[in-house]
Amino acid sequence: MYQPPHFREDSLAVQHALIKAHPLGLLVTLGSTGLLANPLPFVLDAAASPMGTLKTHLSRANTQWQDFDPAQEALIVFQGPETYITPSWYAAKREHGKVVPTWNYAIVQAHGRIRIKDDPDWLRQQIAAMTETQENLRPEPWSVGDAPAPFVAAQLKGIVGIEIEIARIEGKWKVSQNRSEADRLGVSAGLRLAEDDASQRMADMVDARGALPDG
Repeated sequence: MYQPPHFREDSLAVQHALIKAHPLGLLVTLGSTGLLANPLPFVLDAAASPMGTLKTHLSRANTQWQDFDPAQEALIVFQGPETYITPSWYAAKREHGKVVPTWNYAIVQAHGRIRIKDDPDWLRQQIAAMTETQENLRPEPWSVGDAPAPFVAAQLKGIVGIEIEIARIEGKWKVSQNRSEADRLGVSAGLRLAEDDASQRMADMVDARGALPDG
């Protein structure tokens, strides 16, 4: 990933927080016909290895679990908040007009080798963990145990587990740190006028990150 120093995010805790907040990752692998990518819901076990271990499952009919090069690392992309930034929000537009549109975003890319987990107990634990992270804030959380046991057992036969110990991880927070304070205030104010959640979260990021140390 292209990484200008001022957009790098090297804090493992911050990277992990984005993964947990946006667990639908894009799994990219190299197979016999080239690159293959599938969006999959991941559970992060931060304590399982130095950089964390990612666990997911996919349909047994999905050939990605069979057609990949085990000698090559897989890439998993987790996309956080992202928004278009119009030059109209910059104070610099009114000063000299030398501005162009851009896109703000936060993203984490993790790399590691795939381990296939075709074990009902492992799959049941992964499904339960994934479900709990999404259901625990609901007034009446659903759990795997709410479904009939024979039905769950039949469903587990149709999926395959994947475990990836993270070997490398990168974070990139491109949130207007390279702009002047006046421009950043304009970006934040413009985003706050939007009603969508992504714009509000991006405004929070712009405000929290501030300017570059030498900006």
